[in-house]
Amino acid sequence: MRETLSSILLSVDGALAAFIMAYDGIPIDEAVLEQSEIDVQLLAVEYATVLKEIKLAVNIIKAGDMEEVSISTNQTRVVMRVLNDEMFAALIMKRDGNFGKGQYLLKIKSSELIRELG
Repeated sequence: MRETLSSILLSVDGALAAFIMAYDGIPIDEAVLEQSEIDVQLLAVEYATVLKEIKLAVNIIKAGDMEEVSISTNQTRVVMRVLNDEMFAALIMKRDGNFGKGQYLLKIKSSELIRELG
C-alpha cells in the first residue's frame, strides 16, 4: 500500500502526505513526502472524525453512497476517497498544489488500494 501511496505523492506537485485511515482515526498506512508546519497526522485524524459525520449525514438523507469529500483551507487542500465501509484514503496537499491531478490519481488508484487492503 505504501508504494501506491508514494506513487501518488511523487506524481502530484505540492503533495505533503497520503494516508489510508479507518473512520475511527486509526492510521492503516501512510506516506509522507515533505515535512510541513502542519501536523499532517493530526490533520488526518481530525478529518477522519469529520468524514465519519458526513458519511452518517449522507446515509440519513439517503443521498446515495459517499465517494469523495474535499476540504480546502488557506494552507491546505485535502481530498478523501472512500475505500470501503471502514476505511478511506486521503491526500493532503499545499494550497497551491495540483488539486485536480491529486483528486484524479486518488480516484483511479483507489481500486488498487482496495485490492491491497484485501
